[in-house]
Amino acid sequence: MDGEVNITYITLGGHVELETYGYLYFTIMFIAYIVIVSFNFIIVYLIWTEKTLHEPMYIFIAALLINSVVFSTNIYPKFLIDILSEKQVISYSACLLQFFIVYCFACSEFLLLAAMSYDRYVSICKPLQYPAIMTKERVSIFLVFAWTVPACVIAVPAIMSADMKICNFTLNGIFCNNSIYNLHCVSSVARSVFGAVALIVTALFPLLFILFTYTRILIITSRCSKEVRKKAAETCLPHLLVLVSYTFLCGYDVIIVRLGSDFPKIVSFIMTLQAILYHPLLNPIIYGLKMKEISKRLKRLFSQTKVI
Repeated sequence: MDGEVNITYITLGGHVELETYGYLYFTIMFIAYIVIVSFNFIIVYLIWTEKTLHEPMYIFIAALLINSVVFSTNIYPKFLIDILSEKQVISYSACLLQFFIVYCFACSEFLLLAAMSYDRYVSICKPLQYPAIMTKERVSIFLVFAWTVPACVIAVPAIMSADMKICNFTLNGIFCNNSIYNLHCVSSVARSVFGAVALIVTALFPLLFILFTYTRILIITSRCSKEVRKKAAETCLPHLLVLVSYTFLCGYDVIIVRLGSDFPKIVSFIMTLQAILYHPLLNPIIYGLKMKEISKRLKRLFSQTKVI
């Protein structure tokens, strides 16, 4: 019976000082989760209800914010339960599911940001052709592509990992990420190769495409009037801020797995908390404050709420 439990369950060993600060962690993270869900859904609601915001740029923003909510919901409820539990354990099958959802939506984020950069490129560099290029059908294709391709790509290493023998039953983290590879008795060359290909297809290529489109925008707008440059900056700057922040967090995820146990546990815990806090909170803040049309409607919504 004990052997069966060991095979089935994984201990999440990345938590620090839960006995001392458990209730403080729970309070902070519970409030953070409520704020993340509320802020993201408020902007999604505005985009959904305001017909003037039914444009490709805002639709892609809504998709990004939905990603943030799904990503957070995949991590926070389990994390909050673990904080108040004596043992932080998860079944291996549930761990693989969490791993799949984390990287499925992480990869789709890069593809959505690539679609947004293309939308900005067409809007700024080919304004007369914009309605013909960015049609509803094409936007729908971009959205389907951004969500289905990562799901298909990440499903392969998840399925391959399900059949691998486990020798280590303690995962160095607070949720299931790439660290699950350290649980296996032997490393899989096929899975490593496919993982590298998946990283290139869903992250590196979109990142290079984004850099290319924004470089083209920069070159073309440098020849235009000051008003055009200002308008381009207003729409492109939020996307670039999100891109830089998100790339940094993804880079941390890769580095922490490579360093493994050599990375101090307390530092790893703090950095992981920041990773799951910053980006889901940063998206609605950046788009809510920096995007003029969204910011204007947010002010109107809250002013109406105060009157009521």
